[in-house]
Amino acid sequence: MRPSSQRSPLASGRVLSLASCKLLVLMCSGWYYGFFRDELYYVACSRHLDWGYVDQPPLIALIGWLVRSVLGDSMMALRLLPALAGAGEVLLAAQTAREMGGKRTAQFLAALATLVAPGLLATQSFFSMNAFEPLFWMGCAFLVIRMVNTGDQKLWIWFGVLAGLGLENKHSMLIFGGGIAVGLILTPQRDVFRRPWIWIGGAIAFLLFLPNLWWNIQHHFPFIELQMNIRRNGRDTPLSFFPFFLQEILSMNPLTLPVWIGGLWFFFSNRGRPFRALGWAWIFAAGVIVTVSPRVYYLFPAFPILFAAGGVFWEAQEHWRRYVWPIGLAASAIFIAPFAIPILAPETYIHYSRALHFSQPAIETHKLGPLPQFFADRFGWEEMTVVVAGVYNNLPQEVRPKTAIFGQNYGEAAAIDMFGPKYGLPAAISGHQSYFFWGPRGYTGESVIVMHGSQDDLESKFAEVRKVAHVEHPYSMPFEHFDVFYCRGLKRPLSDVWPSVKNWN
Repeated sequence: MRPSSQRSPLASGRVLSLASCKLLVLMCSGWYYGFFRDELYYVACSRHLDWGYVDQPPLIALIGWLVRSVLGDSMMALRLLPALAGAGEVLLAAQTAREMGGKRTAQFLAALATLVAPGLLATQSFFSMNAFEPLFWMGCAFLVIRMVNTGDQKLWIWFGVLAGLGLENKHSMLIFGGGIAVGLILTPQRDVFRRPWIWIGGAIAFLLFLPNLWWNIQHHFPFIELQMNIRRNGRDTPLSFFPFFLQEILSMNPLTLPVWIGGLWFFFSNRGRPFRALGWAWIFAAGVIVTVSPRVYYLFPAFPILFAAGGVFWEAQEHWRRYVWPIGLAASAIFIAPFAIPILAPETYIHYSRALHFSQPAIETHKLGPLPQFFADRFGWEEMTVVVAGVYNNLPQEVRPKTAIFGQNYGEAAAIDMFGPKYGLPAAISGHQSYFFWGPRGYTGESVIVMHGSQDDLESKFAEVRKVAHVEHPYSMPFEHFDVFYCRGLKRPLSDVWPSVKNWN
């Protein structure tokens, strides 16, 4: 056990500079782009506060509600907290390296690697639970290290609080928490299970997670049904072991590979033996993710823990070069950052990616346009709303209050909810994800504007169907180029038809 007073000084100046740099970069990105598809959906969820949603726990909606109540729903206001989370991630990586015995060089390297990892930049460039997830994982890891160093088992209480809130942010917190439990069992730290504090912490985590668990029980576990549907329909790009980790290497910046591999080695070295449970936790989390659902970004929150350990590992090596490697990391970040966050205008990005013969790896199997999906999903939403508004506002005044606007997915529906009031539109309806639970909003189906519809399918359900507009944006995803239909006379009441519109995928 190493007393807290023997910790090395915090490299506060350099680490704060790196954290400030990340905050500035994140806040200044996206000027040429709009809201990301998922951001619109989370804002819609914040208008329907509940203990759960089809595709996520409730914390992101609550945060969205708080941000909108205090700062408004502008894009900059919505992205402030994710940017602060990114800066906090840099600070926490340095502090974690310090807690493991790292001096100023280790702290600086851990912070720098966390800053230049393009995958982490990407997930914190917009409002989502992925922006906050690394703080929950890293916070729990830091508390484990702190308990090893101080012997203060009461810190399991705070571990439980963080883990419980992490579960209310994203269910994958369970994977990392399970990994820590496995790591403790496989190391001498298994003795903690003979003491009450870890069980108290577990009880606190369970109690904090219980409202969402109960919501899922009441609704027959829609999240599990959703995941099964995604696996069946093949929406995600399939990745086997080696392609998955190749994308992880690219997503974390190839020049950080020695840092995080060194970090994993550190946990299994003699010096890192006291913290080995975290090494096993990382291996467990990686194994579960690559086996069950190998989306590249699912493992991102685990890497800053390795960056912290890697900083400690490389600081101790005789051949460590204090300046050359950090300069290389910083230089590489300048070239890679435009692929992670929208800092270049679309046409400039297209020319840049073609010049370097590189683009973002595909996460889903959708056909792409000139931009990768991560950027394309930020275009066309308000323009789509304007087209729909033109249809709606051309209807007779007495018909408009009876007219529903139906979106095939949450992006389309949430865009109407976000931008529609400016153009006189009511809230949209949809069967996609949590929109299904929000129902038909009292509409009967006598008058419906359908986005992204099929003429033949709609004619089988409505007495009258007319194609009235077309939506297309040069930078949006190709599947968001669609026809708009005006339909009258649904052959069955919308409340009766509603169960059939459920679309969880």
